[in-house]
Amino acid sequence: MAFLHLEFPSAALGMTTGVQVILPDTGALNEAKTVYLFHGLTDNCTGWTRFSACERYARERGIVLVIPEVQRSFYTDGVYGLNYFTYVSEELPHAMQRIFGLSARREQNFVMGLSMGGYGALKCALTHPLRYAGCGSFSGVADLGAFFTLADFSFPDREITALLGPDHIVPPEGDLNALLKKADDLPPIYLSCGEEDALYGMNCALSQTLREKGAVHRFDHRPGTHSWEFWDQSIQDCFAYLFG
Repeated sequence: MAFLHLEFPSAALGMTTGVQVILPDTGALNEAKTVYLFHGLTDNCTGWTRFSACERYARERGIVLVIPEVQRSFYTDGVYGLNYFTYVSEELPHAMQRIFGLSARREQNFVMGLSMGGYGALKCALTHPLRYAGCGSFSGVADLGAFFTLADFSFPDREITALLGPDHIVPPEGDLNALLKKADDLPPIYLSCGEEDALYGMNCALSQTLREKGAVHRFDHRPGTHSWEFWDQSIQDCFAYLFG
């Protein structure tokens, strides 16, 4: 596998930003499946490659990994912050397709993430379902408003205000349940969450909502916490579910 750290100017963010890219050794890149892999709240774009074996799992299947840097943005166009959702959902795929010749076809593109990145992945797939052939969320923040009230995760009020504005109200375009209600032709969705994780309840609720909508999905839950041990297993299970 080729491992690259790319720095490029982002118009959506108004600054240069970094992205990790892992490319297979053989085959045409425009025929390879691409996974946009999102990091969590306290990591950056190096987290997945530092703390999991995602590169090895990608090598086994000839998959391209694109791991962007989004800081603590919750993959959101912040009221008083930067336009990170526009960046990951619009600008980044176009840049990767232009620079590396990756395919824009739905069947070649997937989005996955852990914790905050699980929220970002679900938000991408529910907002633009026809762009992705599959989505994976591992211990994902399945309810953004509820997350900010959890004692297990300390998120400063000033950061919530930067994301959502002074009233701290999640808008419909950031509410996964609201997006799910109006979304059609959803790709298969993989969810996982540890049963000792503070986010377990909201993932159970999201799985139930997906079931009621008739969406194709799988929800894996087992003893586990909000940890890299759980996420390393989850990405393997998600690859097996989506790629066979």
